[in-house]
Amino acid sequence: MKFAHPEPVVQVPPIYPVFIPYAGCPVRCVFCAQDVQTGVSLRPAEDLAQSIEEFFATSAGGRIFDLAYYGGTFTSLPLRTQDLFLSLGNRLKQAGLVRQVRCSTRPDAITPVLLEKLHGAGLDFIELGIQSFCDEPLRESRRNYGGAVARAACEMVLSSKIGLGVQLLPGMPGMREEHFAADVEACARLGPQTVRLYPCMVIKGTLLAAKWSEGNYSPWSLEAVLRLLPDSLLRFWEKGISVIRMGLAPEKSLDENTLAGPRHPALGQCLRSRATYLYLEKHLKPSAGSLADNVLYAPRHIQGEFFGHKGELKQLYADWGITTKNVRWWPDNYFELR
Repeated sequence: MKFAHPEPVVQVPPIYPVFIPYAGCPVRCVFCAQDVQTGVSLRPAEDLAQSIEEFFATSAGGRIFDLAYYGGTFTSLPLRTQDLFLSLGNRLKQAGLVRQVRCSTRPDAITPVLLEKLHGAGLDFIELGIQSFCDEPLRESRRNYGGAVARAACEMVLSSKIGLGVQLLPGMPGMREEHFAADVEACARLGPQTVRLYPCMVIKGTLLAAKWSEGNYSPWSLEAVLRLLPDSLLRFWEKGISVIRMGLAPEKSLDENTLAGPRHPALGQCLRSRATYLYLEKHLKPSAGSLADNVLYAPRHIQGEFFGHKGELKQLYADWGITTKNVRWWPDNYFELR
């Protein structure tokens, strides 16, 4: 029995992120604390451009990157600022130092005409901060758009020459489990190239922190996230969608200012290992001890996460008869049971 690992194999260079927290944002969403999440504050565009040029001139070390403008609402920045950042990206692409220029923005801040102009100016990829395709969570979080706008924005980008990434926020205010299930299905059907899953956190200084302290918001528990997100991860994988981030990136200022929520130092590993477990359960259909006399060959690149964070899945596999003694690691991106 032989079957491929479901995660899409995508060869992309590392991303060089340039954070522009709150820049261009028309509103402050209840959960948002971009300065805390990134550990940086907004700097003048000219200073940022100079820092980017210095990095690629002195520190890139011959490596090729994707240049990404994150935080804020890029497509609502002053046109002069957009032009500055995109023209810089073009020069770096022409020099062979950058493969693609990316940005993040809101779904209500794009139009087909704007997308065509941005592509002509050198933008290659947009990550839309969708958060949810469902009206109730969007309303509770003060996103100021509805699910129809979110879906239309995705379709707009997919119809353009620009690549699409989608950011979802499981556990945001007003979200129930069925909302998140609907979000996953809507996103899977749309078919972006990438997805990010950011379980909602309560961060000091946000409107959500005030709601939480007043007892008007309860974040999803870590247990709920570990139960719900592996299925979504597997759904995206099987649709050929890369999930490039699960949980907020480690940042000292974030850890110091997080009041509540499903924070875990290895959330991505936990979710990936659980998704792989569910996938193997689906294909192997094991019963108690039924695989003890077999050898499972598995892709070497998942060796470090296969048994879960700190081996938390070892007992579940042992119940099938799979242990460290009868798993073999090989370079193929396939599982094979012999």
